[in-house]
Amino acid sequence: MPKPNFFIVGAPKAGTTSLAFWLSAHPNVYFSPEKEPHHFNSDDHRSYPDLAAYEALFQGATEDHLAIGEASTWYLYSKEAAHNIEAYRGDARYIVCLRNPIEMAYSLHEQKVFLGYEHILDFEKAWSLNADRAEGKMTSTWCRNPRHLDYGSACLIGEQLERLLGTVQRSKVHTLLLDDVKDNPRQHYLQVLSFLGLPDDGRETFPLRNPAKERKSKLAHTLMQTMVLLKETLGIRKSFGLLGGLEKKNVTYRDRDPLSPAMREVLENHFRDDIKRLSGLLDRDLSHWFKGSDTLDSVAKRTS
Repeated sequence: MPKPNFFIVGAPKAGTTSLAFWLSAHPNVYFSPEKEPHHFNSDDHRSYPDLAAYEALFQGATEDHLAIGEASTWYLYSKEAAHNIEAYRGDARYIVCLRNPIEMAYSLHEQKVFLGYEHILDFEKAWSLNADRAEGKMTSTWCRNPRHLDYGSACLIGEQLERLLGTVQRSKVHTLLLDDVKDNPRQHYLQVLSFLGLPDDGRETFPLRNPAKERKSKLAHTLMQTMVLLKETLGIRKSFGLLGGLEKKNVTYRDRDPLSPAMREVLENHFRDDIKRLSGLLDRDLSHWFKGSDTLDSVAKRTS
């Protein structure tokens, strides 16, 4: 039975969907047909907790597929996923997609609203409930994991990367910053291929996936959520094709409204130390992530 040998482990809203889409078209890559099986995060909600069902996702891989992978965006957040992957496959490789957590938190909230897991539509109000969400409070019926709505903790990517590197050899981890990928997608795509030991497939176009979007009808989405919950309860893996088609038609795309200056300042203050930690791990100056006058040097002076 073929087994995955590389994992896109996160983070949410940092380009994982686009990268998975690009790689899945490579002739020497077999990618899980389920983008986020979430099998190894045993301390979190798992879509495929059963090992046999999980491994069945890769049964279509052949000898031509030099890289077999999946993308589960909450593996980086999990405290157990990396340990479990290492126990499962000691030669596994990890790809980590990262972005400015100030922007990530806002984008993650919007995604959770779109998916129906977040019932507080106003981001500032939802942010104020972080402590409650960390304790499993103030969530909707559809929320699978309240901790994912604790945006202040969910987006501490410096802390999460540090934990991963404490578990996995650095040589087995490849990091990507969303800003870099947007600036030169082919260059960073080739770096990923090299990391996975794959030849250049000649890809020249790099469409971005998973932009800001919203539902046209909340009622239609509620129906879809009910069916998904029923599927999970009954252990059904087969897709409901008709409902899936209706769901796609219920989506519209739009530009994301900017953060208010006051709220951005709140987020900058919250993530300041974590960005400093990430800067050290990547050996990169990330002070441009702050809109104000702060630099990482000034941050270091205040926090030392």
